[in-house]
Amino acid sequence: MKYMLLMQFSEKTVDFPPITEWSPEEIRAHIAFMHDTNDKLSKAGELVTAEGLAGAEQARVVRAGSGGTPIVTEGPYPETKEFLAGFWIVDCDSAERAVELAAHVSAAPGPGGRPLNMPIEVRQVMAGPPEEL
Repeated sequence: MKYMLLMQFSEKTVDFPPITEWSPEEIRAHIAFMHDTNDKLSKAGELVTAEGLAGAEQARVVRAGSGGTPIVTEGPYPETKEFLAGFWIVDCDSAERAVELAAHVSAAPGPGGRPLNMPIEVRQVMAGPPEEL
């Protein structure tokens, strides 16, 4: 089964400074952890894809306007207190394994090498609508 692991940040759910305040060594250690995690998942045959996302200040919200014309709202969004920083799509045997993977990613190193313990949302990727529909 496929699962999406979503790395989301919120002022309410983290107790560490933004990455812009980390030292270069702390950033390198964090990125090395993510690369190592992706390599291990790939070798285990569980990695479908993984991507980090640009900051919320580069986000664009698009809605269809009259006649389908795109209406674009550009960032930054100072009122945004939460943002998606990256994601993995994994293909593993069970929801329990997806939760184990999320816990591993949650412990990525941050300032001072301490585990961030950031929240990782786990959601099954649906192959179709629920059977009851």
